[in-house]
Amino acid sequence: MIRGWGAVVDFWKAITVLLRRWYVALPALLLTFTAAYGIYSTIPTQYSSTALMVLTVPTSGSYRPPNPTDPNPLVNPLLNFDGGLNMTASILVQILNGPEVAGQIGVRPDSTTTYKVNNGHPNPELLISAPFVVIEGTSRSPQDAKAIVQRVAERAKIELKRRQQLLNAPQETFINLNEMVAPTEPAAERGGKTRTAAAVFALGVMAALGSSFAAESIMTGLRQRRREAPPQDSETPSEEAVLQR
Repeated sequence: MIRGWGAVVDFWKAITVLLRRWYVALPALLLTFTAAYGIYSTIPTQYSSTALMVLTVPTSGSYRPPNPTDPNPLVNPLLNFDGGLNMTASILVQILNGPEVAGQIGVRPDSTTTYKVNNGHPNPELLISAPFVVIEGTSRSPQDAKAIVQRVAERAKIELKRRQQLLNAPQETFINLNEMVAPTEPAAERGGKTRTAAAVFALGVMAALGSSFAAESIMTGLRQRRREAPPQDSETPSEEAVLQR
C-alpha cells in the first residue's frame, strides 16, 4: 500500500514538472509527432499473398504391382519410408528456398519482391511434421506479390516431378502436388510501419520527459545558488576600502 502511494506521488510530481516546463515539453512532443508521422509515411506499404499446396499419394498407390518376371515391386523412393509425404514436403521447401531457384524465378537479393516457403511451421526443425507447402509472397506492388506466389507454385510442381524422375520412380506412383488454396488477393501489411512509428514516438516521449526534467534541475540549481549567494549591500564598505583607510 505504501509503495503504491509512493508511485502515485511520483507520478503527480512528474506531471507537475511537465506542466511547469511546458515550454520545453511541448516543442519536444510536437517534434516527436512530426518525426513519427514522417517515418510512417516514408516506409512503403508491403502487400502479401499466400497459397497452400498439399502433397498426396496417387490413387494407384506408392508402388507398381510386380512384374510376373520380376517379383520385386517398383516403389517410389520418396514414399518408401515412414512419413514419406512429410519428408518430401521438407525437401521441396528447402529446394524452393534456395538462392538458385530464387534467382531463376527472378528474385534478386536487392529485389523488393520476395517469397518464403514453409510447411506451416516457420521453425526449420518442424518442417517434416506435415505434407503442406505454404508459399507467401511479399512486394510493394499487390500484383507482384500475387504473381511471385503463382510462379513459385508452378516451380514447386516442376521441381517435384524432376526429383522423382531423377530417382527413377515409376510414373504411376508420382506424388501429386495439389493446390488447396489458390494465391490469395494481396493484403496490405502495415504492422512494420506502425511498430517503427510507435518506437520513434516512444523515444521522443522519453526525450521530452528527459529534457523537461533537465530544465527543471537546471532552474532549481540556479534558484539554490541565488539563495546561497551573500547579499550585495552598496552601503557596506568593501574590505579593500577599509584597508586603504
